[in-house]
Amino acid sequence: MHAEATINLDLERLRRSADNACRLMKALSNPDRLLLLCQLTEGEKRVGELEHLVGITQPTLSQQLGVLRDEGLVSTRRDGKHIHYRISSPQALAVMQTLFEQFCVPEEVSHAD
Repeated sequence: MHAEATINLDLERLRRSADNACRLMKALSNPDRLLLLCQLTEGEKRVGELEHLVGITQPTLSQQLGVLRDEGLVSTRRDGKHIHYRISSPQALAVMQTLFEQFCVPEEVSHAD
């Protein structure tokens, strides 16, 4: 009976992990959010910087940053009138780094011998 309880606990833990992974992938499945996280992979950025870097204007920018914040993927820091965003999820950062390596490395670098 003890082994069955352990299997059930492992299955519950795996299901929670799968649910968390699905939530992360859902957040990443939007091109605007993916672009924002790609920029934040390089470090903290002000909202104005993000707007300029990814070409997303208000209110879409605020909406997408809000989704990332609500999902716990980014956090903010206020400095006077400026709000700075950074990736706060280690899992999101790891996925973004892998996506960057796979999709954003210049062709001449990725095909170098």
